Amino acid sequence: MVATDGEPRRPNVLRRVLTQLGTYIRPEFVQVMIPAVVVSALVMFAAFHLVRPAPPNSLIMASGPAGSKFHAVAVRYQQILAKNGITLKLVTTQGSLDNLNRLFEQPPVVDIGLVQSGTPFDGDTRDIVSLGSMFYVPLTLFYRNPAPLQRLSQLKGRRIAVGAPGSGTRSLALALLKANEIDAQGSTQLLDLEGEAAREALLHQQVDAIFLTGDSAAPETIREMLHAPGIRLFDFPQADAYVRRFRYLSKLALPAGAFDLGENLPPDPINMLAPTVELLAHADLHPALSDLLIEAAIEVQGGATLLQNAGQFPNPVAISFPISDDAARYYKSGKSFAYRYFPFWLATLLDRTVVVILPILIVLIPALRFLPSLYSWRITRRVSRRYQQLMAIERQSLGELSAEKRAQLIESVAHIEKAVIALKMPGSHAEQLYILRQHMQFVRENLARTTTT
Repeated sequence: MVATDGEPRRPNVLRRVLTQLGTYIRPEFVQVMIPAVVVSALVMFAAFHLVRPAPPNSLIMASGPAGSKFHAVAVRYQQILAKNGITLKLVTTQGSLDNLNRLFEQPPVVDIGLVQSGTPFDGDTRDIVSLGSMFYVPLTLFYRNPAPLQRLSQLKGRRIAVGAPGSGTRSLALALLKANEIDAQGSTQLLDLEGEAAREALLHQQVDAIFLTGDSAAPETIREMLHAPGIRLFDFPQADAYVRRFRYLSKLALPAGAFDLGENLPPDPINMLAPTVELLAHADLHPALSDLLIEAAIEVQGGATLLQNAGQFPNPVAISFPISDDAARYYKSGKSFAYRYFPFWLATLLDRTVVVILPILIVLIPALRFLPSLYSWRITRRVSRRYQQLMAIERQSLGELSAEKRAQLIESVAHIEKAVIALKMPGSHAEQLYILRQHMQFVRENLARTTTT
């Protein structure tokens, strides 16, 4: 073909390619491939919808009061997560109770928060899970009295600093005092003092007893208070009973001289009570971020201190909320292969890719192995259908035939042969067609020899 400008027209490349493909892609092959493609597409669709999306690159954490141990721990988490490309935004709060209330807010404002075990709550707990216990928060009770007190009930009628509203110190102190039938009624005064303000009030004899937790109950603070004249540290002789009654408490037995070896303070072994602090999160927290947070906790809280052994924290002990499935898996088997050997962003990509591709391979590999057999069966089935027609003609030729009937049967054989010649068959199955045509010739010859009536 020549174009109007005199130059030869270039052939249509796309049409030529499609024509070439048409000589290889048979209708039978397409019909066999369609189910495999449809099933693979459905598996891919399900995988993309069932697999979790990539983890977000930022989290919001309720951290506690500025300068508190809670806030200091949150800052350490923030620094560790930043190394993995995750921004941890900190929201300062009044303490454990405030942190818990922030987690219960709808719609959610914070994603995670440190909460002292035993903190009372009032909300739908189905959305909140625990990533485990992170560290102890020792409870100390300092008081002024000429003789050592043996029971908390002996504080009745005194001035007691129980901590600021919304703090874990206050919720725990009120729970212990209530168990000893002490409340703000009568001559007993419960004051909203905490930390340094409570210590100063006790030193200046403005209160008779103070409850301290967290940084306010650090070993250095306890040592300083033990050196103050007239101030005693309460020993919990009923510690075992308190632990049985308040399951979120642990008994810490400290030997004599634990806080000051030189002056042997305390002079005798003492029992202390300590709740644990749990890292709480919403149930839909991404598994990769759950692993990353626990890994940060191991780095921050995994060492030994005066109150804990190395490797004791974090642990999968959950008190008020169920341990999350992802956290339980991490404590049992650690990080997955990808997160153990690759950077966080690459491990996340590989993890999601495997989840999507693996089901497809499980479907496609058996399908690809089965397709040739299925394709061959469909081709053989087309040849078998012609054999059935040929056998039907032979059955009609039994006995005596009229000339007209014989001509009709011979014409039928010719019609079948013509249809067979028109079949588009792959070369690998051409032998079946030629054998079929030999059998057609055999039937045709038999019909020619049939006796005519």
